[in-house]
Order: sequence, then C-alpha cells, then structure tokens
Amino acid sequence: MRYWLRRITRWLLILMVALTALLIAFRIRYNQVIMDLAKTQVVNSTSDLINDAVAQQIANENIQYDRIVYFEKDINGKITALKTNIGEVNRIKTDTLNVINDAIMDIDYTDMGIPLGSLFLPEVLSGRGPQIPIKILSIRNSDGYFESSFTQAGINQTLHQVHMFVLVDVAVLVLGRTMVFTVESDVVVAETIIVGDVPDTFFQTGGNYGS
Repeated sequence: MRYWLRRITRWLLILMVALTALLIAFRIRYNQVIMDLAKTQVVNSTSDLINDAVAQQIANENIQYDRIVYFEKDINGKITALKTNIGEVNRIKTDTLNVINDAIMDIDYTDMGIPLGSLFLPEVLSGRGPQIPIKILSIRNSDGYFESSFTQAGINQTLHQVHMFVLVDVAVLVLGRTMVFTVESDVVVAETIIVGDVPDTFFQTGGNYGS
C-alpha cells in the first residue's frame, strides 16, 4: 500500500513539475504575442467607443463646422482668412470628452479574451478555443485636442477637415503581467469644401489648436 502511495505521489510530483515547465515555456514563447493581441483588442474596442461617441455628438448637431471655423471675406467675396472659434472648440472638447467618459464607465469588458486557437493555429482556429482572460484594471479618459487638415478636392477646391484626437489611458492584466498604454483615436468631427485659394492666414493663426 505504501509502495503504491509513494508511486502515485512521485507521479503527481512529476506531473506538477511537467505542467509548471510547460506553463513557463508557454509564457516565454507566447508572452509578447499574447500582450500584443490583448492590446489590439482593447485598442479596437476603445477606438470604436470613441468613434460612436463622436458620431452621437454629430448626429445630435452638437458639432457643426460653421460653429468651429468662420471665414473672413473681402468686398468681392474672396476668402481672406479662416479663423477658429476657440470658445466653441473648447465646448466641443468638454462635451465630447464627457460623453466618452460616460461610455467608458458603461463599457463591458467581461467577454474579452484571447482564444488559444489564435496562438497555435491562427490560420485555421483563429478566434476559437478556450480564452486567456484579459482583465481591465483601469480605463479612463485622458485628454483631447484638435487639428486641421487640407487636401485637394478638385479643380480650385480644397477639403478642409477638423480632426479630434482623443487620448484614453488603459491598464490591463494578462497572465499576471500588467500593461499600461494610451489609446489615441483620430476622428473627423467636421469638414467642408472651400472653393478658391485657402488663405495663409489660417495656417499662421490656428492650424493646430485645443490641447
């Protein structure tokens, strides 16, 4: 009896050592891949949240181009300057970040995880199998700022877009390791087509604004 007990105990110890070795080897081999996949999931989910929040503000007409930027023209109707309504920019920033912050508080990350199939046979089993859980330790709105971009849109036409960049700080826990990073999302909040030359005055007085 004692012989079988010692033998069972020996095999259990061997099994535990083998499992521990496999776990260590697994973490060494796939640690960076797992962290990259976890970060990608969180970045994608947070970016979608930000895009939805800004789209909601636009749909509710809380963001309008002609409230953000206004033109100065000469007596012939030619645009001589583009100027930014800083008060409106600050209002949009505050309101939009509040909406994003509320959405962050309500987001559900309980279903997030990395399927083992995405590690071992991603070509065949991507998104399948038991999941390695991703625990969100904290996620909070950080800041936002605005930038303008100008692109050619046709003969004597320029597309002017106002971008809002939103920064969100995230801390996640995966396989006992904590990872902290910032998600930056770029969303076009307003745009218009400018017919004629774009005056240099805008570039000198406010091409980037609102940090």
